[in-house]
Amino acid sequence: MDKKTNTKGGSNIRLLRIGENIRHSLATILHREDMRDPALEGVSITVCEVRAAPDLRNATVYVLPLGGENQEEVLKALNRAAPYLSGQVSQTQHLKYMPKLKFEADETFDESSHISSLLSNPKVAADLKKED
Repeated sequence: MDKKTNTKGGSNIRLLRIGENIRHSLATILHREDMRDPALEGVSITVCEVRAAPDLRNATVYVLPLGGENQEEVLKALNRAAPYLSGQVSQTQHLKYMPKLKFEADETFDESSHISSLLSNPKVAADLKKED
């Protein structure tokens, strides 16, 4: 297959690969760099996922501060530091355009615990046993 052929599946794989590379670079930078923002000092941040737009101009970074404390302050500080972080990531990535980073809270863990609590409800468990 020709490299210039842009199939729908191939494009998605490329976006996933780029998102994962950016996620890895950001995690390394946030772990090693001394962030000067007081809201980020001493805070351990987990970079859960990076979703890049198809045109690679924008990317949404889903993060979770350890313990979930001061989540709003951490998100504001990360969005303020986004140009600096983007510049640091661009030094490790070889992309034509470095996506503009937007940081958002990762709600995946909250949603999964909510679903687990719903499934452990006795009424739901009884309904699930009836279907078997």
